[in-house]
Amino acid sequence: MTEPQQPPSSGFEPKQPAAPDLWARAATDSGAKSPPVNAPGWEREVLEKLAFSTLAEQRAARRWRTFTRLGWLAFFVFLAWAVMSRDMNTATKSSPHTAVVDIKGEIAAGAEASAEFVVAAMRSALEDEGSQALVLLINSPGGSPVQAGIINDEIVRLKAKHNKPIYAVVEETCASAAYYIAAAADRIYVDKASIVGSIGVLMDGFGFTGAMEKLGVERRLLTAGENKGFLDPFSPQTETQRAYAQAMLDQIHQQFITVVKSGRGDRLKPTPETFSGLFWTGQQALDMGLADHLGSLDYVAREVVKAEDIIDYTRRDNVAERLVKRFGAAMGTGAARALQSSALQLR
Repeated sequence: MTEPQQPPSSGFEPKQPAAPDLWARAATDSGAKSPPVNAPGWEREVLEKLAFSTLAEQRAARRWRTFTRLGWLAFFVFLAWAVMSRDMNTATKSSPHTAVVDIKGEIAAGAEASAEFVVAAMRSALEDEGSQALVLLINSPGGSPVQAGIINDEIVRLKAKHNKPIYAVVEETCASAAYYIAAAADRIYVDKASIVGSIGVLMDGFGFTGAMEKLGVERRLLTAGENKGFLDPFSPQTETQRAYAQAMLDQIHQQFITVVKSGRGDRLKPTPETFSGLFWTGQQALDMGLADHLGSLDYVAREVVKAEDIIDYTRRDNVAERLVKRFGAAMGTGAARALQSSALQLR
């Protein structure tokens, strides 16, 4: 079998171009772009790059330090402004208005409803020539009989000094120490569904002696003084200690009753349950003489005081004080609460 014969070449056929060598071209290009390591002057180029990098880092560090210092400066300026601006609004006399002071939450030392804050706010409100009357806006379940007693005494004193009426307006709750305060007001306004009363005293705590015996835990309490371990939750309570505590509670309860009778006067219609610690609705409180009328803050300002403009004099922790307390007194919060847990409460 013969192979096909190729036609003879005439010598004039065009030559086919050779395929490009891409690998060689890439190697040539890269070699042209990146100078060899041992090229003259490369040491200087590396040193310049290091120097510029160091300068950039130093500039960034300086900018950050400047920003931090300006931030702290702004913080302290704001702190000073917040402290100084608290009483700026009450420093000037105002037009006729109804002054309001909130008594909300637990009535206790250090709280917003403490005697320190409430008394200072009441004084500022009544000293303002524009205030026609003071309204205590109450929403509290009670608290310390000491704090409530201080506020009650100050209400009586301020009414006589400034000759301005002081009214209590109850929102949801006015119980125990809160009612201790309200009893000193000229009139008490409630909502028909408000909770009012709870004229009583309690001292609460826990006893773990039984659990300790079951767990085999021995309580080692050393005291100097026969009753120094009084109310210790890990020690048994004796009948003598119980009787002593009860006598103290009865005495404070009687002080509470005296304040209510003195404040309410002939309006009070006492029954055997009035001072038993029970609480009632606002409607029931009206029937019992524990409250005078149904009404809200706006109603009292508009219809009773005849000054619809309401100005709030409530003294609260501002941002600066909250920050100071958080960072300066946080360490002692747990210990303080532990000590207060066994304190007397009007509830």
